[in-house]
Amino acid sequence: MTDRPNSISARDVAVNLHPYTNARKHEKSGALVIDHGKGVMVYDEGGKEYLEGLAGLWCVAVGWGEDRLVKAATEQMKRLPYYHTFAHKGHEPSVALSEKLLSLAPVPMSKVFYTNSGSEANDTVVKLIWYYNNAIGKPERKKIISRIKGYHGITIASGSLTGLPYNHQDFDLPIKNILHTGCPHYYRFAEQGESEEAFATRRAEELEQLILAEGPETVAAFIGEPVMGAGGVIVPPATYWEKIQKVCRKYDVMVIADEVITGFGRTGRLFGSQTYDIKPDIMVMSKQLTSAYLPLSAIMISDKIYQGVADNTAKIGTFGHGFTGSGHPVAAAVALENIKIIEERGLVEHAAQVSPRFMERLRGFADHPLVGETCGVGLVGAVELVANKETKAPFDPIGAVGGECFARCEEHGLIIRNLGDRIAFCPPLIISEAEIDTMFDRFGKALDETNAWVNAKGMAAE
Repeated sequence: MTDRPNSISARDVAVNLHPYTNARKHEKSGALVIDHGKGVMVYDEGGKEYLEGLAGLWCVAVGWGEDRLVKAATEQMKRLPYYHTFAHKGHEPSVALSEKLLSLAPVPMSKVFYTNSGSEANDTVVKLIWYYNNAIGKPERKKIISRIKGYHGITIASGSLTGLPYNHQDFDLPIKNILHTGCPHYYRFAEQGESEEAFATRRAEELEQLILAEGPETVAAFIGEPVMGAGGVIVPPATYWEKIQKVCRKYDVMVIADEVITGFGRTGRLFGSQTYDIKPDIMVMSKQLTSAYLPLSAIMISDKIYQGVADNTAKIGTFGHGFTGSGHPVAAAVALENIKIIEERGLVEHAAQVSPRFMERLRGFADHPLVGETCGVGLVGAVELVANKETKAPFDPIGAVGGECFARCEEHGLIIRNLGDRIAFCPPLIISEAEIDTMFDRFGKALDETNAWVNAKGMAAE
C-alpha cells in the first residue's frame, strides 16, 4: 500500500502515529484509506466496497451518508458554531439534548455532564466519585472496582479501569484505588459442569469477598459494560447483573453503567441497562449518541450524587472540572437529530427484529473447525477462534489467527475487528437481513481461508 510515494497511504505512514497499531508493521503495510461511505458500506480510495461490520468503532447507528446529520451540523455551524458552558454560560442545543437524554433514562437521573469521548467521560466519572465522597465526608471511600477484560477508555483514570494488559503495559497503569474483579465470560472461565447461574453466583461472591477484603467503607463504586465490548463481546451469563447489583447495594457501592457501546439500541433495547435490568447511579454514553459524526459523550448522574456535588461547589466556590468542548453546540445538535432518526425510523425496534437473523447466521459458524464459541445479543456478537474445540485450547500466540482472519475479511470486502482471536461484529443499526447475509457470507469465505492457512502452518492442536 506504500509503494506509491505520493499515495495517501504513504503520506500517512510519514506523518501519523496510529492508535492500536504496530507502528513498525504499519511502516511496511500502510493504511487502508477509506474515502467515503453510504449506508452500511464504506469505500476505499480505489473504489473497493466494504461492508462495515463494526459500524466504524461500534458507532455509526444510522449508517454513512446521512444527510439529516450533515444538515443539522451545517445549520448549527451557521447559527452558533461554538460556545462553551463554563461559568454560567449555556446554549439551547446542550439544554435540549440534556432534556431529551433525561427523558430517555431507564431510571430517574438528575443532571447531564458532557465530554468528548467515552474515555474522557469515564475519567470524569472517577473524579466525580472521588469529589462526591470528599463532599459527603467519606474521604476514605475512593476505590472503584472494574472487571478483567472490561473496557472503559484510555486516559490515565479510564485506562486504569480498563482490564486489558496491553492498555496497562508500559503506561504505568493502573493507578491507585482502581481494582479488578473476575470476568463474566462463561465459555472461558466457567468450571466443569457449572451452570450459567452458578457461575454468576461465583462471580458475585468474588466481588463481595473483594469488597470485604478491601473494607466496604473504602469501596465507592463498581463499573461495568452491560455487554463487554472491546474485551471480546462478552455477554453476561444468566442472573449475573441481578447478583452483582445485589452485592453492590448490600455495601452501598454505586453502580456505574458504561453504555458507550450498548446505548441507543445496540442490544435491541434503547439501553443495555434495560436489557439486563441494571439500575445505575451513573450512566455513560457516547458512540451511537451522534453515530460518531461528531465527538460527544454524556454522563447522567442521580440526584443524590448531584446534590452532594452541588453542595461542595458552593463550599469551594466552583466545580473545578470541564472541557473546552463540553456540550459543544454542533455536536449536541447532531446528537439530537441522530436520536430523532433512531426514534422516527424505529431503529431500536428494527435491531430487535433483525437480531434473530443476525444470531442465526452467527451461530451457524458454531460447527466450523476453528470456532469455539459464538455469542451475541441484539446486533452485537462474536466468534472465538480456538486451536482445539474440545479442550477450548487457544492458539499460540493469541491474536495471530485472529489477525489473519481480519486480513482475509478485508480481502472479501468486510471490515470486522479481531480482539485477539475473538472476531467482533457490530454493524450499523440500519442493516437489513439481506445485508446481514452478505456480511456473514463474506465472513464465511474468510474463515474457510483462515482455516486452510492454519492447517498449512500446522497451528491446529492435535
